[in-house]
Amino acid sequence: MNPTATTTTCAECKLQAHCLPAGLDAGERDRIDSLMSKRIRVHRGDALYNNGDDFVSLYTVRTGFFKTSVSCDSGREQVTGFQMAGEILGLDGIHTGHHQSDAVALEDAEVCSIRFDRLETVSREIPAMQHHLHQLMSREIVRDHGMMLLLGGMRAEERLASFLLNLAARLRTRGFSACEFVLRMTREEIGSYLGLKLETISRAFSRLAALGIIEVQQKHVRILDIHQLEHVEQEEALAA
Repeated sequence: MNPTATTTTCAECKLQAHCLPAGLDAGERDRIDSLMSKRIRVHRGDALYNNGDDFVSLYTVRTGFFKTSVSCDSGREQVTGFQMAGEILGLDGIHTGHHQSDAVALEDAEVCSIRFDRLETVSREIPAMQHHLHQLMSREIVRDHGMMLLLGGMRAEERLASFLLNLAARLRTRGFSACEFVLRMTREEIGSYLGLKLETISRAFSRLAALGIIEVQQKHVRILDIHQLEHVEQEEALAA
C-alpha cells in the first residue's frame, strides 16, 4: 500500500520541542507552522522514499519507527540508521537533488512533510529556523562520525551496548522508559547497522543477558544495570 496524505498543523503537536527552534514569537511560529501542511501515513514495510527518488521534502517522524538503508554492489542491504518520533528523514537528498537511500517504515507510521524550497525561503527570513536546520545537518554529520568510530574499534558486545544506550537516551527525551522498551527492528537489521553478522549480534544479546545486564524476551528488552552497560560500552566490563 502506498503512503497516504492528510492535512494537519503542528500548533498542538507534542513534538514541537524536537522539530522547531525555541524562542519563536507568535508571528514566526505561524509562519513556520504554515509549512507543516501535509501529514503522510506510511504502513509497515512501505517506503516513504527510495534511493534515486527526486528530493522535494524533508520529513519529521510524528509516530512510528523507520529505517534508512542503502544497497551494496553485492545486493546486500546496509542499514544506515533508525529514526523515531521527532527525528528528520530526507537530508540525504539535499546535495544531489535525489535521495541516496531507502526509508522504510518498521511499523505503521506518520510523518509531517515540509517542502525544502519553502523551508529554505522561511529559514532566510527567520534566523532561528536557519540555525535549527544547520543543527540538524550537523547532528547527522556527528552521527556518521560516531558510527565510523563504533565500527572501527569496538567488539560486538560494546557495539550492542552503545546501540542500546543511544536508543534508551533518545526514548528518554521523548518521555518513554529508558530501561524497558520494544525493539522495532529485527536482530538482522541491528546487525547490519552495527556491521555484525546475525549470529554475532544474537550472541552479543545472549552474552549481555548472561551477565545480568539486560533481559531479553524476543523484541522486548529490559536494561537491568545501566551502569554496567555503560562500562561495557567503555571496554571496562567484559573479560575475554
